[in-house]
Amino acid sequence: MSKHDRARDGLVEQLGCYAPLVREPLSAEQSVDLSRVFKAMGDPVRLRLLSLIASHAGGEACVCDLTEVFDLSGPTISHHLKVLREAGLITGERRATWIYYRIQPEVLEALAAVLVPAAPDTVPDELEDVVPQTRRELPVVEA
Repeated sequence: MSKHDRARDGLVEQLGCYAPLVREPLSAEQSVDLSRVFKAMGDPVRLRLLSLIASHAGGEACVCDLTEVFDLSGPTISHHLKVLREAGLITGERRATWIYYRIQPEVLEALAAVLVPAAPDTVPDELEDVVPQTRRELPVVEA
């Protein structure tokens, strides 16, 4: 198991235990973990790279195909791919002189699960007064 596989598995495990944001507030540690991944996706070039890789035929894309799409230098594209890889969103596999990138669907699924609003009947009774019924106001949480 590679270093990136262990990091991805750890990230999926961490994110998998987070309740949806509307069910309970995030801890400071959870906020740091999630913000690192969302920050990686927060750049327009990286978000587009993620989309290009995910939608590419066969579920993987060669770096040679990705660099043609942007009016950016090769090193800049490589930097953005490195940020996505370090955040656990993609993996790369070297084949001869090219690197082929794949999306990490488990990580995206875990991120999506955190953002999915809880159905009204799944909110625990003790949190009924904390979860806004109509999103009229959010509870104040001390950091």
